[in-house]
Parts: sequence; C-alpha cells; structure tokens
Amino acid sequence: MARQRYSNLDDIKTDRTLKQFKQWRDERRRKKKDYSYVIPNFPPDLDFLKENRTELSVTWIGHATFLIQYAGLNVITDPVWAKRMGFQRRLGTPGIPLDEVPEIDVILLSHSHYDHMHMASLRKLYGSNTMMVVPIGLKRKMLRKGFARVYELGWWEHLEFDSVKISFVPTQHWTRRTPWDTNTSHWGGFVLELCGETAEARAQKHPVVYFAGDSGYFRGFAEIGQRFEIDIALLPIGAYEPEWFMTPQHTTPEEALQAFEDVRAKLMVPMHYGTFRLADDTAREALDRLEADRTRRGIPEEKIRVLQHGETLRWP
Repeated sequence: MARQRYSNLDDIKTDRTLKQFKQWRDERRRKKKDYSYVIPNFPPDLDFLKENRTELSVTWIGHATFLIQYAGLNVITDPVWAKRMGFQRRLGTPGIPLDEVPEIDVILLSHSHYDHMHMASLRKLYGSNTMMVVPIGLKRKMLRKGFARVYELGWWEHLEFDSVKISFVPTQHWTRRTPWDTNTSHWGGFVLELCGETAEARAQKHPVVYFAGDSGYFRGFAEIGQRFEIDIALLPIGAYEPEWFMTPQHTTPEEALQAFEDVRAKLMVPMHYGTFRLADDTAREALDRLEADRTRRGIPEEKIRVLQHGETLRWP
C-alpha cells in the first residue's frame, strides 16, 4: 500500500534537481568564508535548572535544541547533541552536557531530519515517564525504535499534559531520513500555553511560547499569530545561503524578523544558526543581518534576545 506523502500550504515545493545541487557546489568552491566566529558558551545554571518547577525558563543548547521549563514540566525541543552532522563537525559545544540535563517530561520533535531528530540523544533523554510528541506520520517509526509514550499531531491539533496545552502548527519545509521516506511524515512547530484559562490569566502565570521548528517564510506565520497570543517566539535565522536554493525551506534573518512581526510575539529568540554548517552562511553573517534589519524595521533592541549556548532566559 502506498504511504501517504505530506505537503506544504499552497503545495509549495522544496525539491531540488541534481543540476541545482551542482550549481550550489560550484558556487561554494568559489566562496571565501570566515568561519572563525563560534557562538560562545555561557556557564549554565545547572542548580537552578534542576530545581526549578515553577518559573518559566528557556535555555539554548544549540541549533534547534532548547530546554524549556514550563508550568512544572521540563520540555526539550529537537534534541541533537551529535558531534557531527554528515561530514560536518559541530561548530560549537552544546550548552548543557547531555548527562547534566534535568529529567525530561516532554520531548517535542518538529520533523525527522537528522539535525532535528538524533536517535542517540533521544535514547539518552527518554525516561519511563517521558512523553514524546511528533508530527503525524512519525509515531509508527518511533514506536519501532522502542519509544513507548508517543503521540502524533496534525496541523492545528493539540493535546493536554498536566496543565499544559501543546499545539502543533504549520511550517514550510520537508523531511527525509532515507531515499524512500521523503515526506512520509509531516513537519511543524509547537505552541505551549496553559490549559483552560483566559489569555490574561495565562500571561500572568506563564507566557505563551512558540517554537517554530524549521521553516521557509510562508503565510502560515500570520495565521499562527491570529490563532495564538504569543509572548516568546523561538525562530530560525540560519542555513539560508544560497538564497536561490534555500528560500523555500529556511528563512533568512530578514524573513525571520518578518515572521516575528507576523506572529505578533513580544520577544524573539533566534535559533538554527552557528551549530552545524548546513549551508554557506556563517553565524556572524546571520547575526549581523538580523541586527541591521532590526534597526531598519525600528524594532526595539530589547525585543530580540540573542542567547549564547547554555544561557537561560528567565521570564519575566
């Protein structure tokens, strides 16, 4: 029986031809890039992270991996502690050593690409009481891999765990782990909010957190902003060069800021840059372009929080 294949809004394609891959390879050979800047590591407050069960905190591990402490839950997004990604060595050190991560209650997987779903990291983090939330189409694979408590969601669906509502929202991307499973599971982001309270009551206790996963710029950001009252948006700014090749699947820093405005969040935390060399842009270029466009748009400096690896944002 043919397996279901998932698609983007408006059926936007991310496929690339062998000719386009060759063109990118030829362009890369001619480029001279300075990769000397490495995102610094901030000494993690491990005592706080291990004891905290009341305060909202967001700690950047690297790439799209965050430890989010939300309403008493320890939540990890797209956990990847891998030292290499294909032929590329990791550029920086994970913000928290894997064996120092607090016990995890919920693992959120945005999609099945290797730089977002690393099996060795998942096995280390997964405990007997851990719940894993995955896009539709991925549950069967994770069950086969030995993970017991796996829940899958389609776009705009949600589930409730303790007092937390976890919603799965669209992105513009694609996925593949083998030559035969292209787009056989979906991709998306997650919104965390408290259950059963008004937006004002929720905001007094815990803000609404949006983890965007991996995405090109698309109209779905505006719809997410209409459906949720987002406080903190974790948005990707890297792996965009060459733009003619990457645009359908990865936002530029400028597009990430447009997405920030579209989702109408109060605070943006950049991610998905400076950990693996997935494209030709550098961490310094991504941050410089982000800052230049922030200035051009007149966005107040305090609305963009650039974290170091291991650094924790505590709210408020």
